[in-house]
Amino acid sequence: MSEVSGTGRTPIDVLIPAIDKDLETLPFVIDGLRRHVQHPIGSIYIVSPDSPRIKKLCKDKKCKFVHENSVLPLTKKDIRYRSNRWDRSGWLYQQLLKLNGDKICGNRYFLVTDADTVLIRPHRFLENGKQVFFTRNWSHQEYFRIHAKLLGQKAVSRPSYVNHYMLYDKVKLSRLKKAITARHKMPWYRAILKNLNTTKQFGFSEFETYGNFVRAQYPGTSLLKRSLNKEFKKSIRFVPHSEREKWAGKFRSLSFHKRGGYYFKAKKAK
Repeated sequence: MSEVSGTGRTPIDVLIPAIDKDLETLPFVIDGLRRHVQHPIGSIYIVSPDSPRIKKLCKDKKCKFVHENSVLPLTKKDIRYRSNRWDRSGWLYQQLLKLNGDKICGNRYFLVTDADTVLIRPHRFLENGKQVFFTRNWSHQEYFRIHAKLLGQKAVSRPSYVNHYMLYDKVKLSRLKKAITARHKMPWYRAILKNLNTTKQFGFSEFETYGNFVRAQYPGTSLLKRSLNKEFKKSIRFVPHSEREKWAGKFRSLSFHKRGGYYFKAKKAK
């Protein structure tokens, strides 16, 4: 098989970090993937804390459960990324989990997606021998600062690679992590934690880092498309199927964001 197939028949796996709070949207996320991803899907891996409810959903939806503590040599408890107003420790932890998805997934290509984002339009992630990135037109400057520190190269991509889902190539991802490890003489995840500005609420992006690495090291191998994501502040229960389908004329995906929880927890100011 060539490095990137243009036929859309290249098999991929899917990895979704999740917690119990995501159970409201997760079934719709899984169904949307199976309906709209135009590649054969090998396995869908749900990476989660030990949760009977998520394990049951995995069984019902024929997904594979992965205990998050088995993915990295550190756990969420080892990360301290908070202020007296916010706690981003879990948010950062789930990014590190995604970056080690190559140790979980069997296929060379794997799609990582948020557990609150539902695809509503067909998606192909490999086209005409190139990888497709779905992008937006804004980012956080801190993402570029830490990228430069981690890799010793300036990241100046416009638009931004930050989106609610991204396809990873295990070969390129491994090279990214090896480059960070070699430059800092420590494991890549330790280098990220060491170089993180913990006073900033948005200090690192796995998608921005990977996308800019691919752009710099593999020029001409990717295509950029607008993400076309619509965000909702209300529960998916209040957006019926007919309404979700209606939005497909303008958007590729819908996100149903939750306040509080494991990956983003605001703290009251003292």
